[in-house]
Amino acid sequence: MDGKIKRMNLSVLSLSLPIFAEVFLQMLIGNVDQFMMSRYSQEAVAAVANANQIMNIIIMLLVVMSTATTILIAQYLGAQNRDKINEVCTVSVAFNALFGAVAASIIILARHRLFSWLGVPAEIIDDTALYMSIVACTIPITGAYMTFVATFRGHSLPAVTMCIAFVMNIIHIASNWVFIFGWGPIPSMGVFGVSVSTFMSKGLGLLLIIGVMYYLLPVRLSWKYVWPLRWQTLKGILNISLPSGGETLSYQLSQTTIMRMINVLGLLVIDTKVYVYILAMFCYMYTIALANAAQIVVGFLIGADRDGEVSAKVWQTMFLGMAISVAITIGMYMYSNQILSIFTTDPEVLALGHQVLLVEILLEIGRSVNIVMVQCLQAAGDIRTPMIVGIFGMWCCAVPLSYLFGIAWGWGLVGIWLAMAADECLRGLIFIWRWLSGRWRGRKLIAAT
Repeated sequence: MDGKIKRMNLSVLSLSLPIFAEVFLQMLIGNVDQFMMSRYSQEAVAAVANANQIMNIIIMLLVVMSTATTILIAQYLGAQNRDKINEVCTVSVAFNALFGAVAASIIILARHRLFSWLGVPAEIIDDTALYMSIVACTIPITGAYMTFVATFRGHSLPAVTMCIAFVMNIIHIASNWVFIFGWGPIPSMGVFGVSVSTFMSKGLGLLLIIGVMYYLLPVRLSWKYVWPLRWQTLKGILNISLPSGGETLSYQLSQTTIMRMINVLGLLVIDTKVYVYILAMFCYMYTIALANAAQIVVGFLIGADRDGEVSAKVWQTMFLGMAISVAITIGMYMYSNQILSIFTTDPEVLALGHQVLLVEILLEIGRSVNIVMVQCLQAAGDIRTPMIVGIFGMWCCAVPLSYLFGIAWGWGLVGIWLAMAADECLRGLIFIWRWLSGRWRGRKLIAAT
């Protein structure tokens, strides 16, 4: 155990590189579907995008709940408590898998009502339902997988999950090509094919990460931690997961509400939103990696009672993330026509995408602050502040201003992007004030667990 603690990597930059590669590869699993479907048909792109709008709500909740595992494991490593690490991992796997199974059942049963509320155009509703029905079955798999990813991150070993994500993407891209377009005796299956490919790659990824964990880590899952259930550990996980999940759920619901407004504007605007959103994710992807790395380091330092070293790590991470995100976004804006032409040659889409990417520069300034500050506040134990600020900003700023600018004033997708930029910047300022106030101090999570 002492050897493990001595080898704990506390460099945010070096930790962020494999996390970035892993986040990039994980995002590819969803976005490669939309990219490859753009070669199949534009209607199929819109179908996959609408289904993923709902799927992303659940997946992001699972990601956030697995974040609780990372934070607790990092703090227990700082406190040198190995048995608690086994307990946290076991309880988290069981809970996330169960949550995923329940969520999948609800989505499959209520999919048509969800599409009706979302305003999915009639011409793509069948393909949207088909894609969602199959991909929803991967939610329990994703829940368990993300817990194992969190376990590796908590042990400062993100390079391992990066390699696993690489293997998953190779499988996914290859099977996508075969099932979407057909190969030899296998016919072209379009939306059904991409659904099957997603299911296969995630299932194989889960089997692989379980095998690697048992080979590389001293973590062992045990039934004794599940029955009788360690309620105190589950409570510790939920104390982080519920407020964090509430903030994430609120964000995803607000984005779904905004997507409903975008659906009113027609297929051209829907496709432009899909393509620009893919580019935007590449803009803030490294900031996510930096924030995840900072969360591991902050959690370890808090668990080891080294609070005095925390703030310097947080500010360095925030400014570096902001600089990188904005620089990438400016590059995307300057060369938007060339980049967007990867997806489409429609001149109207290219022109609208160019305008939206100009607003994206402002949006990324606020978003980079939010991504870093939310994760660092959570790692320090200040769990409820991100939830309260997030819900306030999304529903009092992003959603009403999206309607005002985009629909009522007729600014369309550009107006909706301006509304989201205003929300991100407002929340970013609040989080900076919160950290400067020092009210995050003295909230060590494992003392209560």
